[in-house]
Order: sequence, then structure tokens, then C-alpha cells
Amino acid sequence: MAYKLWYWPSLQGRGEFVRLALEGAEIAYRDCARTAGEDGLMADLNDRTGRTPFAPPYLELDGLVIAQVANILMYLGERHGLAPSSMADRLWLNQLQLTIADLVAEVHNVHHPVAMMDYYADQKPEAARAAKQFREDRIPKFLGHFEDAAQANPGEWLIDHKWSYADTSLFQVVEGLRYMFPQRMKTLEPDYPNLIRIHDQVADLPGIKAYLNSDRRLAFNTDGIFRHYPELDAE
Repeated sequence: MAYKLWYWPSLQGRGEFVRLALEGAEIAYRDCARTAGEDGLMADLNDRTGRTPFAPPYLELDGLVIAQVANILMYLGERHGLAPSSMADRLWLNQLQLTIADLVAEVHNVHHPVAMMDYYADQKPEAARAAKQFREDRIPKFLGHFEDAAQANPGEWLIDHKWSYADTSLFQVVEGLRYMFPQRMKTLEPDYPNLIRIHDQVADLPGIKAYLNSDRRLAFNTDGIFRHYPELDAE
């Protein structure tokens, strides 16, 4: 039986971290809101009772509903061999995934630094200030941590010699930051060769390669988390 993935139908967003793991492992799933639409997604979310998700993305199978990206990926990692067997390694991957979640939150705050429900156009001066600090200080701090994580493993991936859900998530981090800050990333990328190597290896996985060439992979846009506003980018 295929998983049901519920996420906004018109953007990559946080749901993309889940999609990439599913696609990379060629695990069957239905991207439910692609057919049900946003109204169908909200109806499904609002009709739930008890232990409900706070927000998309959430994954469903046989009555089990799991929300929060790191939580979903930890489940998929253990169920489908996308994480190592030892507890220490599984916790390390989850730790990295939670750090990626911190990065994603900061990415969103760049273009919504004052009020998350207000439009970017209503907070441009503040966004310019936030973007400068994020470009100069926060991106190197995060990427440096991920580079150290990649370098700590003697194998080709983050853990051992097999890709994990954290590898596909780092791929999405690089892709998103390249879209959001192309000038800045061009300057920074030579400093993180192991991170970029993992990105390239993920892109070459058969399942990922097929996904990237399909219409299932939505384009980045200014409704998502990683948004490109030229005025916020610089070397």
C-alpha cells in the first residue's frame, strides 16, 4: 500500500524533504493534495481528531499519521533502511535533520523578519537587514557544520557507505540556497567540498534523477520557503 503524503500542492516547502527520501528510495506514495487541492488538504487536516498534526507535511499509512519532517524521516529511515542500525548513528542523523529544520526556519525568517503572516513587500527594509546577516554569518555557520559532519565519516556519505535521508535533505539545502542566494553560494561553495560532493551524489541516484526530470518536482517559487529576491542577494 502506498503512503499518503499531505502537503501544499503548489510548492516544494518542507514537504520536499520528505518527497526526496521517498523518491530516492523509490517508495510508493500519493501526493494527495496534488489531486485534492488546497481545500482538500485543509478539509483532511481539519476533519482529524485526537492526535492530529499541527500542520503539513504529514504522512499516513494504515491509520498511522506522522507529522514534522524530522519525525517522518526518522520513521522512514528505520522502516526502509534509510538510516543505520545503531542507536548512536540514528540519533546523529536525527540531530542533523533537526539542525536542518533550524536552518529552514531561519531561511523563512529572512523574507518575513517582522511578521510571518505579512507580505514580503510590507517588510522589505527589515528583510534586507536580515538577509545581510544571514548571508554573511548564518549560511557559513550552518554549511560549516554540515561540512564537518560530512568530513567526519570516512565513507562517501554522512554515515557509512550508503545514503540516508539526511543526505537527501542536505541536497535540498544546497539546491534551495543556490536558488535563494545564487551570488553568495557561488562564492561560498568552494569552502564546502564534501557537502557539495554529497549533493552531487544524491543528484545522481537513479530515483532522484528520475524525480528531478519529472513533473513531480515542482520549481522553486516565491510562495515557498527558499525564495529568490535579487535585492537580497550579494557575494
